[in-house]
Amino acid sequence: MEDEVRTLLDDLREFESRMTREDQFDFQMLRKREKDSEEFDRLSTRRVGELHKKYVVKKIVKDIDSLLKKYSRQVKDFGPGKDSSSEEGEPK
Repeated sequence: MEDEVRTLLDDLREFESRMTREDQFDFQMLRKREKDSEEFDRLSTRRVGELHKKYVVKKIVKDIDSLLKKYSRQVKDFGPGKDSSSEEGEPK
């Protein structure tokens, strides 16, 4: 359990500058608990999970969406009637 929380906190570090003031305050308090090697209670563990969902998961979804858009554009470029081997300079 402790390792999971530490992993989530590590993931959140790069998003600290994007957090709201309240979330940033909570995150800093959670990091202090981690540094002091205090155990995380149920509420703290839940709060880390909420912050992770709010910031990290959104980034992953945005990355996936951008990859799908990029892929769909590439598929359209090589769609029906377009042959990738018929570019200029290449023999058929």
